[in-house]
Formats: sequence, C-alpha cells, structure tokens
Amino acid sequence: MGAHAPEEVRVASTRIPRKLNPAEVRVLGVLLEKEQITPEACPLTVNAVLAGCNQKTNREPVMELTEGQVVDALDHLRQDVLAWRTEGARTEKWQQSVVRRWGLDRAGKALMTLLLLRGAQTAGELRTRSDRMVAFASVAEVEEALRQMAAIDEPLVVEQPRRPGQKETRWIHLVGDIPEPKPLELRSVLAEPPLSAINAASGGSTHGSLSSRLESLEETVRKLSEDVELLKSLLS
Repeated sequence: MGAHAPEEVRVASTRIPRKLNPAEVRVLGVLLEKEQITPEACPLTVNAVLAGCNQKTNREPVMELTEGQVVDALDHLRQDVLAWRTEGARTEKWQQSVVRRWGLDRAGKALMTLLLLRGAQTAGELRTRSDRMVAFASVAEVEEALRQMAAIDEPLVVEQPRRPGQKETRWIHLVGDIPEPKPLELRSVLAEPPLSAINAASGGSTHGSLSSRLESLEETVRKLSEDVELLKSLLS
C-alpha cells in the first residue's frame, strides 16, 4: 500500500500531474472533440479513438499511431485520472475526465480541444475552428477565455511571442509535449485546399460567400509566409 500512496497524493493535488507525451495529448484531444461534436457516439471504443487520432483533417501534425500506442496512452491517462474506462456490452469504451479537474467551461473545453489537436493557433483561428463546439461572438471573447486559462495557479495555456513573419501571436497548451514540425515540411500548405476547391464548395457562382473565400485565401497566404520564414531559418 505504501508504494501507491505517493502517486495517489500527486494525482489528487495537481491539475496537470505530469507532462503528457504527444500520443496522450492527441488521444485526450480526440476524447474531448468527439464528446462535443458527436456525443451520441460517446464513450468511444479503442478503434474509434484510433481513427480520431489518425484523421488526415483538422489535425496538426497528422499522426499514424498504432492501436498499441493508443491503448498505452489511454491506460496512462486512466492512471492519472484524465480518462475513464467503462465496460460496454461487447467492448470497453473510453471518455475524458478533465473538464472538472481543469475547471473548464464550454468555451475553455472547446479551446483546449483545438489546442490539443492542432497545436499553436491564433485567437482568430480558434474562433473559426470552434464553431461546431461553441459559437464565439468575437475574437476578443476567445482571447478573454484564453487569458482566464492562462491566469490560474497551474496555467493550461500560454501566449507565444510573435515570431518573424507573423502578424498575430499564437496560443499553445501547457499540458504536454508539442510535436516539432519536420524539417522542410510545408504541412500547412498541403493541408490548405486550393482556391479551386474553395470555389467548387461555394458552387462556383457569385452566390458563394465572397468573404469566406477571401478569408480562406488570406489564411493560405499567411501560412505560406510562415513557411517561407521557416525555410529561411533552416537554410541560414
């Protein structure tokens, strides 16, 4: 019994018991995301968690976790009381247990989900990408929610200094390791749909949302600028 007591005290006394590894960060993000977007499918089976972790869209970076890595991540999250396992009729299922522990309201839950799944983002990006989970009235409302999570005794997020080529600051989570981008990998460019796809999505007519198309184009240009700066730094 004495061997287990220190771990129990450590887990109960901290909001973030330890730094999570990239697989655990991704798994926890998936558990949070699916609970908000497809609650009818929750709790999730291991296969559902695996599929969510390896999605090719709305994930940065794209990962290729194995079932074993996902099972290990779930088990470690369970040990730290960050996820729960429930026994279904035919298989075990999983759900997150961090909302109360981290003191998240709906806004904070949505923002943490995005930061866990997509890494550093601007307040504007977070507002746009959170629309399926919670509707923010303005970027200022997003920033206020982020600052609240950054001001608690064990901060969950932090605002990064603006880097060369960036017009806005970005926010990152503080609950675990953040995967580094691979050298010379223009992943943001590859992830962005071409303008022709944007036109097709709007029907290719003047009835499409011009403002939405312009925002998408501006986002692509911004990310291209960042990638150019990254290439410059790697070649210098």
